[in-house]
Amino acid sequence: MGKVTEKHGKSRGTKPRRAPRAEKTFSLHWGSGIIEEEVQIATPYHLPTMQLLKFTAGPAAGSRAIRFCHYDTRGRFQRSPLIVDEQDIKTLAMALAKSSQLRALLAPLASRRRA
Repeated sequence: MGKVTEKHGKSRGTKPRRAPRAEKTFSLHWGSGIIEEEVQIATPYHLPTMQLLKFTAGPAAGSRAIRFCHYDTRGRFQRSPLIVDEQDIKTLAMALAKSSQLRALLAPLASRRRA
């Protein structure tokens, strides 16, 4: 099973505080912007990740989107499909529970409303 990794977490104990991380950015053909929220878990094979993208420039400026992606075990972004093992779904759900905006946007995917 994967483990939850916290992104942009708070300092623990008496460790000195690190300088705040610079905002993560993205650039796509239809716009660019910042990553507002991100959840990520670690598995033996990769780091499955969900990102809330906030478009600040281009035709999509002012909108938000969710990117399902992954990083390799060295932390490099991968341009291939996100595949999550069924054993890691629960761990990913626990990570998502800590992300209010992503969780709210994804909630309709799991609703049982009938058309």
